[in-house]
Amino acid sequence: MKSFIVSGRSGSGKSTMLHALEDSGFNCIDNFPASLLVQHVQSELARPADEAADLAVCIDVRNTPEELRALPSYIEQLRQWGEAPRLIYLDASDSVLVKRFSDTRRRHPLDHQFNVLKDAIAYEKLLLEHICEIADLRIDTTNRSLHELDTYTKERIAAQSGNSISLLFQSFGYKNGIPVDTDIVFDARCLPNPYWHEELREFDGRHPKIKDFLDASDVVDGFFADIRAYLDKWVPIFAAQRRVYITVGLGCTGGKHRSVYMVERLAAQFKTEYPDVLVRHRESHELAT
Repeated sequence: MKSFIVSGRSGSGKSTMLHALEDSGFNCIDNFPASLLVQHVQSELARPADEAADLAVCIDVRNTPEELRALPSYIEQLRQWGEAPRLIYLDASDSVLVKRFSDTRRRHPLDHQFNVLKDAIAYEKLLLEHICEIADLRIDTTNRSLHELDTYTKERIAAQSGNSISLLFQSFGYKNGIPVDTDIVFDARCLPNPYWHEELREFDGRHPKIKDFLDASDVVDGFFADIRAYLDKWVPIFAAQRRVYITVGLGCTGGKHRSVYMVERLAAQFKTEYPDVLVRHRESHELAT
């Protein structure tokens, strides 16, 4: 049985994630009381194997502050029995959260305490900070649409193969900032830039012409070899420390040529070694196996 706790700030996409997990066959419960977590997980595990459904519960600021403070201890109790759910934490920038509430005209769960929406959003962050810190996976939905989050959930979380490492290779453009939910970042701006060749500029890093251009460079081969050696060494160490999700970011100036090429090349290499490898090109909003 796979089990997840979905948490995060209001408006970050928790409902979308729960719906995606439900579509994938999970038994999902929204607004779940943290105090019932241990009892509920144990009762699910007590069922016959052919009756036990995968489980996802949402625990967020609608719980009492006391329940939220106790959540890490409940997870640790289950971990000692070898049955701790994976904790997924969703968040987005304050300005995006404000816009989402304004667009949908929904009420924030803490609006009875605050007259200003941004104050409720800021306080919610403080209440959930200790939960964010222990999350197995943090997802920033600032630049993700509902469709992208739905796909991400089904591909990376619901379809994950047991406790194996899930590797996500993500390209991005430095001009749009480094993704905040990336664990390891490599800077590909040192590589030869196809942008300066007018006949190559229109293509992205998956096009054969870009591949031929970058494949011909010894600098590119050395860069790839160094990253591969680093990941070959450290991914197993992360796995030994119960890390299940690792996001590797590759950035170039615009996120179109060098970073896309390198992400595709690394993903192809590591797919031969790990069952759960995904690719996301942030500037084209794409996630694929």
